[in-house]
Amino acid sequence: MKKYLYLLFLSLSLSNCYTYKASAESDDVKETQQETRQKLKKQMTDNVTSMDQADLSATPSNKTIPVNTNKPKATNIMEKLEPNKFYKIDVAEKSYKIQVDKWESDSLVAHVIHKPKKILKFHKNQINQSTIAERRFSQPVADIITVTAYAGIGAGIWAIIKK
Repeated sequence: MKKYLYLLFLSLSLSNCYTYKASAESDDVKETQQETRQKLKKQMTDNVTSMDQADLSATPSNKTIPVNTNKPKATNIMEKLEPNKFYKIDVAEKSYKIQVDKWESDSLVAHVIHKPKKILKFHKNQINQSTIAERRFSQPVADIITVTAYAGIGAGIWAIIKK
């Protein structure tokens, strides 16, 4: 029992609530989809009210076509990697978890997370742009850790009371 309790505490201490996701593009896509849905709903309600007020024999050529107003996506690597944020990048088939410090012309100056003395410099052409992942807080992982911790505390209290 004692061995399993140590393993539980060890596994909880080694886990964290942060995950690395390449979701910058997906967030932009979701936002633009929501914006277009809202615009279409507004146009539909406008069309319905105008049809109620006008003759029902109006031609369908009066309908407006939605204009695609997508935000420009960050295609430049300098726009993707912002200073003071955490990223996981692949350079020369090796993975690094870094905090971006700054850009010096075409070179990225960064340091390994929690090791500010270990400074890394990469040219923008060395970084694999398709595998850039930003660190984000993961609520489901945090919930799982919390429930597991509560269950462990409950089991500990039960074991103490049982004696």
